[in-house]
Amino acid sequence: MSSSRAPAPPLLLVLTAVVSVQFGGALAATLVPQIGAAGSVTLRLLFATVILLVIARPSLRGHRAAAWRTVVAFGLALGLMNLAFYASLAHLPIGVAVTVEFLGPLTLATVLARRARDLLAVAAAAVGVVLISRALQVPLAQIEWTGLGLAALAGACWAGYILASGRAGTEFAQLDGLALAMTVAFVVTLPLGLRTVPSWTGESVAKGLGIAVLSSVLPYSLELAALRHLTARVFGVLLSLEPAAAAVAGFLVLHQRLTPLQLTGMALVVLASALVMGGAGQRRDPAAQGA
Repeated sequence: MSSSRAPAPPLLLVLTAVVSVQFGGALAATLVPQIGAAGSVTLRLLFATVILLVIARPSLRGHRAAAWRTVVAFGLALGLMNLAFYASLAHLPIGVAVTVEFLGPLTLATVLARRARDLLAVAAAAVGVVLISRALQVPLAQIEWTGLGLAALAGACWAGYILASGRAGTEFAQLDGLALAMTVAFVVTLPLGLRTVPSWTGESVAKGLGIAVLSSVLPYSLELAALRHLTARVFGVLLSLEPAAAAVAGFLVLHQRLTPLQLTGMALVVLASALVMGGAGQRRDPAAQGA
């Protein structure tokens, strides 16, 4: 007799996906100093694209022109999001970068929900970013403005990525839209990544494969299974734990320590995200994971 139960508790599936994404990011932070952000993104997208194309085997026929425009926009947002985020890792601890990046989907959820109470949560998140940027602890000249700007750009691209992924989900079956968008992202970033090929080693290629699995293939697969059994509210709350997971990954893998004020700022962003995204009534696409 068949069963509709998940092979593992759905909460565990999503938490595993969240942890997987952030440890993939921590692994990427060790690769960026070796071959640069563009090379790291190219390697990740190369392996992720191949794996997803094999799994999804997307059909290229029967799609409207509007559907292809959506896929191109989806891919551009994905490629730029990864480039900006990986570039930010050269300047910021991963916990800080993810927290700042998270303002993108948080702001998007607030705008879409149009609830006045969410503005208070966004204000709390803004205070959190001020704390995590160390603006109250060091002179303004010593703040990593470049890194913060890149992380904020990644967040804006993440918001666009979520919108495009939702539209692609209505135009393409299963993972087809994601696989095609990943292909677009790879093609767009390839010219930049090709410049770094002479610096690639066996170790860097292995890391690229690991990043692709940890940051793309594994979390998407786990979330697809979990979303059959979870409400959008619960999923949104769990997704809001990503900054905290990033801080843990940064500490364990990269030995990055955040100050008490930075941890307080991160907690404010996590709480604000849980309140806003957990209260959203929309079903979330598993492709809405961050970089």
